Amino acid sequence: MSLDREALGRAAARGPFLRVLVAETQGSTPREAGAAMLVGADWAEGTIGGGALEFEAMARAREILARGGPGRLERIALGPARGQCCGGAVTLAYEALAAETVAGLAPGIWARPVAGASAGEMPLGVRRALARVRDRGEAPALLIEGWLLEAVAAPARALWIWGAGHVGRALVSVLAPLPGLAISWADSGAERFPETIPAGVTPLIAANPADLVPLAPRAADHLVLTYSHALDLELCHRLLGHGFGSLGLIGSATKWARFRARLAGLGHDSAQISRIACPIGDPTLGKHPQAIAVGVASALIRGMSAGARPRQKKDRAG
Repeated sequence: MSLDREALGRAAARGPFLRVLVAETQGSTPREAGAAMLVGADWAEGTIGGGALEFEAMARAREILARGGPGRLERIALGPARGQCCGGAVTLAYEALAAETVAGLAPGIWARPVAGASAGEMPLGVRRALARVRDRGEAPALLIEGWLLEAVAAPARALWIWGAGHVGRALVSVLAPLPGLAISWADSGAERFPETIPAGVTPLIAANPADLVPLAPRAADHLVLTYSHALDLELCHRLLGHGFGSLGLIGSATKWARFRARLAGLGHDSAQISRIACPIGDPTLGKHPQAIAVGVASALIRGMSAGARPRQKKDRAG
């Protein structure tokens, strides 16, 4: 699990906040090590598992914020006394992250002492863990001798969703909370979007949304699912000429056969046309918008995980 710089940047823009990280787990716990939430004086986002554990952690984080004190490590035993059915334990790290710290994060492994740990020479265990990352691509433990080691994600993956209808809305609701995505959401009018758009999603409006294609990065991923087959076809045509990382089109086998013929007639060769995935999602899950969204999200997560497997080339301590 990588640290999400975009989410941290948005949090820093709102003012002082604490990041609460599940640094270690033992036994049965609500969330895995690496799960985190961000807590401000009057807001919070993310989750470390809900229930009494999360409620207490939010209260503790706000106490630390109010006194302007350093962060801390806290080991918490779970069980009936806290209304938790889990019987394990978690170690939580509370960190106050300044805006300049967030802005200076670079892809790689970010190693730093938790408040209260020695900020002097890096412990031998930490140095060995970083060497294993460099030499073998081995993911380090999050917490080693009072130091936190986390992977800082590469810049967000650009995802363009074309269409704000039922399927577009379902996709955004499922995909927006995922780290590592920068979502652009395009349609022909403001009235086609919901009143509330999730953080990290950029709405784009044009009378002819296909005119927005030149704004997309050439390596962006695209999902085409507008209200119009004619617009879907024009988007596919323009994106084939523009370039893309991946392109998914909603539709049936009949629609795709018709599109293949029309795109060929517009001058695109079969190899390029075959890069378009149609239908999108997992057909075995059904055609409900939310089912389509779950299938698409699953494919994206698998693709992002596969792309994160190459060994880290740069490590840094900060």
